[in-house]
Amino acid sequence: MKRFAFVLILLIAIVGFLGWAIAQDPGYVLISYDRFRYESSFWIFLGLIACLWLLAMVVHWVLGLLHTSGALVNPWSRRHRERRVSKASRSGLRELAEGQWGHALGHLRSAAEHDHQPLVHYLGAARAANELGEHDQSDELLRKAREREPESGLAVGLTQAQLQIARGQYSEARETLNALHSEHPRHAYVLTLLQQLYVQLQDWSALCRLLPELRKHRVLPPARLSELELLAWTAALEQSGQAATTSNEDALQALNQKWHAVPSGLRTESLLVRAYADGLSRLGADAKAEEVLYAALKRQFDDRLVERYGRVRGQDAARQLANAEGWLKAHPENAELLLALGRLSMRNALWGKARDYLEASLRFEHRPETCAELARLLAQLGDNERSNRLFQEGLGLLAHPGVNQIQTTSSS
Repeated sequence: MKRFAFVLILLIAIVGFLGWAIAQDPGYVLISYDRFRYESSFWIFLGLIACLWLLAMVVHWVLGLLHTSGALVNPWSRRHRERRVSKASRSGLRELAEGQWGHALGHLRSAAEHDHQPLVHYLGAARAANELGEHDQSDELLRKAREREPESGLAVGLTQAQLQIARGQYSEARETLNALHSEHPRHAYVLTLLQQLYVQLQDWSALCRLLPELRKHRVLPPARLSELELLAWTAALEQSGQAATTSNEDALQALNQKWHAVPSGLRTESLLVRAYADGLSRLGADAKAEEVLYAALKRQFDDRLVERYGRVRGQDAARQLANAEGWLKAHPENAELLLALGRLSMRNALWGKARDYLEASLRFEHRPETCAELARLLAQLGDNERSNRLFQEGLGLLAHPGVNQIQTTSSS
């Protein structure tokens, strides 16, 4: 109310001032050009200009109103086209998230064809087509996305690789990701997909070559990367120790090369040492395997390596037994070490000592392997009744591995 009063007072003041000015002096305006001649008072001329300005404003408003009305009525207008694209985009993205692949494909493909920035729609439509099993159509949509937005090659390539992996087209996915890696060597997601693909393909050698880049660019958390590194090198050593397609000599050379390629900080890991020793034993290099296990056990005692040390056949069985007995003072109740000593004693034909070690191992831990070794030894010594009981007991432990039997064989 106060504002209206202020405006009214202001208008009255302006009108009063104009009336006073007109009364003081009407003024005179003369415009002459060739035969045209216009003359009037200054104030009439000023009023005429104001009327022309108001007329121009009214014409502009009317034209704008007509344009807006035409856009609302005309179904092919730009306004309606943008509304249709926006509606198709919203529906398609929602249906894609809901797993309605057929509807999502139709809406997103329609939105992509009419939008100035169609990348997201093409990528979504390609995913929907892939889920429907329309792989050719999916690839075609990705090709159109690359044509319409050439600068988005990375996004299209990543989507293509993901869809190829989902289809089981691992060779094609590998080619796609290798090309992306060449163009974007530091891209974290490209490296992540490569790492996942190598695990899927069990291409451990390729994964081992990729590991330094994963660490350099911090693609994975440190703990996860360390775990992956250990598992990858272990699996790579196990693969190198296979002689299925090559001679033992070539496989042994490949195994040794792989071992020397292992980062020095990992060569003390028991998993890697065990994988290397197993490969050496499998390829007939038991003497080398014994040396590797003994060197690792001298650095750090480990139950898993002790178990392997009891199985491997070194050059000197007596020295191997003496080495193992050297650890007994520090680990007198270690069931794994006692089992290894029993095996090594049997290899040295020390039957009584072997029996003592195996029975001592059973006292500390009931295991089917120990039952089987002692049963074979007792059968060799002629105690068939007890040997049969031990075999049955070992089979029972295998059938119920979670049950820890307290009663020992020696007391039965």
